Amino acid sequence: MAQLRPARTRICPDCDGFPVVAIDTGSLLSDGTRATLNVVCRRCRGTGMACVSAPVVIVVREGA
Repeated sequence: MAQLRPARTRICPDCDGFPVVAIDTGSLLSDGTRATLNVVCRRCRGTGMACVSAPVVIVVREGA
């Protein structure tokens, strides 16, 4: 089904909406399972959505 209007939130450009990933460390725990690290996206801080902000305007005055 076609989407009639754009979504209100933007997907984070760094993580593409997958904000938390599990990385295998390569070692085994004492019970035989793999040791993993959960890593969170730095830009969106684990939400998966990027903030829509207004562009920053810089005004430079010459000869002041």
